[in-house]
Amino acid sequence: MRAMILAAGRGERMRPLTLVKPKPLLEAGGAPLIVHHLRALQAAGFEDVVVNLSWLGDQIRTALGDGSRYGVRLHYSDEGPEPLETGGGIFRALPLLGEGPFLVLNGDVWTDIDWSQMHDRLAPHDLAHLVLVPNPAHNPQGDFVLERGRIVATEGGRFTFSGVGVYRAGLFAGCSDGIFKLAPLLRAAVRAGRVSGELHTGAWLDIGTPERLAHLDRRLSARRR
Repeated sequence: MRAMILAAGRGERMRPLTLVKPKPLLEAGGAPLIVHHLRALQAAGFEDVVVNLSWLGDQIRTALGDGSRYGVRLHYSDEGPEPLETGGGIFRALPLLGEGPFLVLNGDVWTDIDWSQMHDRLAPHDLAHLVLVPNPAHNPQGDFVLERGRIVATEGGRFTFSGVGVYRAGLFAGCSDGIFKLAPLLRAAVRAGRVSGELHTGAWLDIGTPERLAHLDRRLSARRR
């Protein structure tokens, strides 16, 4: 299985920090956010990782190189000056993700999810498997309803999408290259009964504001002492 880190966004909620540096290269605990992901993926046995690029993407390519220093092979999907949103970004990268299921994770979350457990999460009939977390304070309304390992509704509920999922290329059947969101595709797959899910109750943080980045930095720096 290959993994993809979504890293093309403008990081508008993180301004002014992201005016001169892309969000994946912002540091917490002495390392860029995206490097924490690469280290965890390598430790879990992933060898090939796709990173999509747009806003200040050359900085990411220069910083990470071919990935060898992190023990992985990096493949870049360049979206040009305008990010393609989550759905469009994954669709553009499909040729780099291989023929089987693939893992996708948001570049702006931090978590202790065990990536090695993601390899066998997707059942043959399903198009997606989503990792959910208890609703954080900034998303009290929730995103999905989870019952006995199945996503059964796409609004309300006690759980929030973590930004981590395993997908098949079939989820994007009928799509065309361009800007579009992932959420409508997931909602359609849920209505078709083809999305499974699990609840992660360990560490997870959506690093959507400078305050949350500072909180993560304090948390990780304390561990290093």
